[in-house]
Amino acid sequence: MTVLLHGSADTVSEETFDSWAAIPPASPPLDPARRRPGLAADLESAFDSIVEAWWLLGRTLGSDKTATLAHSPACVTNASDLGLMMAWAELAENWAREPETTLLICDDPWLYRHLASRPGGGAASVPHLAPRRLWPAIRGYLARVAAAARSAFAALRTRALRVRNEIGGPALLVYGHPASDATGRDAYFGDLLRRFPDLTRVLHVDCPAARALELGRDGRTVSLHGWGSFWYALTLPFARWRPARKHRNGKHGWLVRRAAAIEGGTGQAAMIRWQTHCQERWLRAQRPDVVAWPWENHSWERTFVRTARRLGVRTVGYQHSVIGRQMLNYAPASNPDGVESIPDLIMCAGPATRDQLAAWGIPPERLRIGGALRFPAVTNGPRHKPDAPVLLALPFDGPVAAEMVEAARKAAKRGHRFLVKPHPMTPHVFAESPGVAFTDQPLAQHEALSAVVYAASTVGLEALLLGLPTLRFRPADRISIDILPTEIEVSTTDAGSFANDLEDLRPPPAVTRAFVFAPVDDASWGALFTKRGNVR
Repeated sequence: MTVLLHGSADTVSEETFDSWAAIPPASPPLDPARRRPGLAADLESAFDSIVEAWWLLGRTLGSDKTATLAHSPACVTNASDLGLMMAWAELAENWAREPETTLLICDDPWLYRHLASRPGGGAASVPHLAPRRLWPAIRGYLARVAAAARSAFAALRTRALRVRNEIGGPALLVYGHPASDATGRDAYFGDLLRRFPDLTRVLHVDCPAARALELGRDGRTVSLHGWGSFWYALTLPFARWRPARKHRNGKHGWLVRRAAAIEGGTGQAAMIRWQTHCQERWLRAQRPDVVAWPWENHSWERTFVRTARRLGVRTVGYQHSVIGRQMLNYAPASNPDGVESIPDLIMCAGPATRDQLAAWGIPPERLRIGGALRFPAVTNGPRHKPDAPVLLALPFDGPVAAEMVEAARKAAKRGHRFLVKPHPMTPHVFAESPGVAFTDQPLAQHEALSAVVYAASTVGLEALLLGLPTLRFRPADRISIDILPTEIEVSTTDAGSFANDLEDLRPPPAVTRAFVFAPVDDASWGALFTKRGNVR
């Protein structure tokens, strides 16, 4: 056995292992110099190797009725860490075949049991499971009660908006993005509301009632909440993903139990159930001719497509951002019914996306390049200046953001200067220090930069399109998904080599903007949204 599995509280003699690694949230007081080198790259490689297995597992889990309430069966890499847990297991099996001994510290009771059951996975003391199961169960129930209360009252508050939604007209189904407004501007669909007077904007249930009423001042925006039943909302506390016994006891049984417990510790199942309830009632009542939405192939979207197809409603998914090789939820491989729950037409932002989706098995006849409604071309972005600061574009993931800031602090001691831009949806609070300063300016508003460092953010892609030297940051113990199209390569870095990689960085090869963000095809959008238009 060449993998020693222990918890943080165990006492392990340093003479019994050659190197060590720790799975979050474990943080053992071990010699940093003996931490396994290259862990960030090895973990990402292991993640890439389990993609097919996760898709298969997701497709199998999706056969359960309640799987539509979860992210794990849909392989949503930025909302479920089931794939990451599978990657850690793959990595441990690889280490078990090495002659050197690796100490693996794991405090997660489900993952610990899974690792102990795999080849080379002998275990010491096993972490207690009951306390870790109890608190998510309590917290999840309370979160669903709160979600039920919000939904019930949102249904009452937004019901008056329903009269604005003309029966049979075309519609945009969108999230309540803070950049949308009541003057015809939508964060996802640009100015389409201004250009096509027959369009109605329908807000997803993630949009609070107050915000829906604010946007509804345009006279053309309604909320899905308004079609929901007040009494149905009271059943939401009992909504939860409950994997069948065969899934809880199979090859990945401990990981499935873990995923169900973690997702059950939130209010998401209640909100997904409310979304599917409201969207079905809206579809049946309004029978829109065509519906377009910012498509990401989440579980509620798959349900939406199935319902719309039964009712004869045309569906158009707008691939509104970018799709990297690790954004696995976009592939139909995890859908139990394959392409049957894929929209009738997918309007892609550019050829890169179209090619990726086709490679993943979506029929080419369902793919069309609609152009980049969300990403207008930047004509006067920052110029490259070697002695200018580095822009550190933080992701929405807090631990990754913290690791990037700490790496910047160390690099600053070698003379580098950083401007740290937190993610707008999940701002990361940090203390400024010499060489590390806060900025709230978007990339395009900076006058000059020496480089851009990013993780799981389209800022990295925008920097490449501007010709700026760009680094993708890989965290040491988790996956920060690669959002770049497969045809575009960028240098990578991690906390251990950050300063050196910055000093060796050079401007990237030229990337044609139209390959990723094509010009908007006005004719195609117009054909969709004229009244009683057809998807053709």
